[in-house]
Amino acid sequence: MDFSLKYRCFALKGRIMAKGLVVYFSKSGNTKLMAEMIAKSMNDSGLATECKPVEKAKVADLLAADAIVMGSPTYYGQMAPPLMQLFTDSVSRHGALAGKVGGAFSSSANIGGGNETTIMGILEAMLIHGMIIQGDAQGDHYGPVSIGRPDERVTAQCQRLGRKIAELTAKLFD
Repeated sequence: MDFSLKYRCFALKGRIMAKGLVVYFSKSGNTKLMAEMIAKSMNDSGLATECKPVEKAKVADLLAADAIVMGSPTYYGQMAPPLMQLFTDSVSRHGALAGKVGGAFSSSANIGGGNETTIMGILEAMLIHGMIIQGDAQGDHYGPVSIGRPDERVTAQCQRLGRKIAELTAKLFD
């Protein structure tokens, strides 16, 4: 079996398993809390997932994962510059993320603070890379959003996204 970039998997007790990655930027800690909830749900659902702040993430980390979920607080209705920089750095590997599962989440200070436009910006970058996006027919359709500190509703949406990402990734890669 080829363990090159084509498969981006690792062997565990003789079984090939997909890998997940949650990358986030957070100043207040709210987006970090969401990232940790999503990563835990992905892990609990059987997808080995690492959670990293964007400052520690490299393009190589994106290439090594089969599922990538990115989160950002809202900055003028857009993703934070460090997250956009990671996408910009990945341009040299354009096409290498094609077929990977993607998802996004966001936090802001207030209702109407730009959460959906921030998520859509992240998802647009993923789509340009050829990634497969996991949407949701219930709840937060594009991805979890939090107004301030994550509450019970946000926690449930983060857990749901993590589970759905893990399930889709298992269908595609396991």
